[in-house]
Amino acid sequence: MNVTQLLQQKNGTAFSYEVLPPLKGTGTASLFETVERLAEFQPSYVNITTHRSEYVYRERPDGLVERLRIRRRPGTIAIAAAIQQRYGIHVVPHVVCSGNDRESIEYMLLDLQFLGVSDLLVLRGDKAREEASFHPTGDGPRFATELIEQINAFNSGRFADGSKIEVPGEPFRFGVACYPEKHEEAPNMESDMAVLRKKQDMGAGYAVTQLFYDNQKFFRFVERARAAGITIPIIPGIKPLSKKSQLTTLPRTFRCDLPEALRAEVARCTSDEEAKQVGIEWCIAQCRELMQYGVPSLHFYTVSAVDSICRIAKQIY
Repeated sequence: MNVTQLLQQKNGTAFSYEVLPPLKGTGTASLFETVERLAEFQPSYVNITTHRSEYVYRERPDGLVERLRIRRRPGTIAIAAAIQQRYGIHVVPHVVCSGNDRESIEYMLLDLQFLGVSDLLVLRGDKAREEASFHPTGDGPRFATELIEQINAFNSGRFADGSKIEVPGEPFRFGVACYPEKHEEAPNMESDMAVLRKKQDMGAGYAVTQLFYDNQKFFRFVERARAAGITIPIIPGIKPLSKKSQLTTLPRTFRCDLPEALRAEVARCTSDEEAKQVGIEWCIAQCRELMQYGVPSLHFYTVSAVDSICRIAKQIY
């Protein structure tokens, strides 16, 4: 059963969330604690993110500086398999263009197929820190749509080099990202909407939004999407604000606007704990309005927000 089918069979608004693989060498205890804390809300699925390799610079004993490529969060596939096996929760790992050539993507698909994981979230991913703009790795895809082309070819029984897959496995189903306040690199909302329509036409079964705090922007986005012929489920991505510093870091990092009412409330807070409570109350009201609107699911981003999400979910589910 894939995500679209899980959403269709759910009576009411589904609950889902996203986790990060642990940093290299830190173990899985904290991640599994998150999964266990959120299990009471019966998640329809769990997303597992992936992070590209980055370059770091280290001084050698001879005084010269060398550039090394490291990956700080390995294990997306392994974590997906562990959650699926240990908890029986439907898993949806991220597959990204960022940091991957076509061969590495192909091996990722093969490994997932061997593990019986057939749902993906297909993304371009972030540019490298040292790059001014996104650049593909080797012959890797430049856009999510090019990554979808490779996945579709794999589903049809062809490797990246055009050779035949002798024993094709279960085809992959996938969701994609969308942006109620426009992707930061899109020249306008019309072109951004056209990309989402193309993803749908290429087989995307649903779309998950970037986080947002103004429901009216989400409602307008959905209306424009429907007018553009986009019929797939659109799932709102939610992240409760949890500290005062996020007044500046969230808009800068995620290119989203904070409503003035939320900004003013958080600005009056004298501690992060007060700001966290404001974020919880705002998110409860936001989620209730989205549920009344009829969204198929609420998808929570858990980084630095697990406690808040538990408190919110207890109020709305």
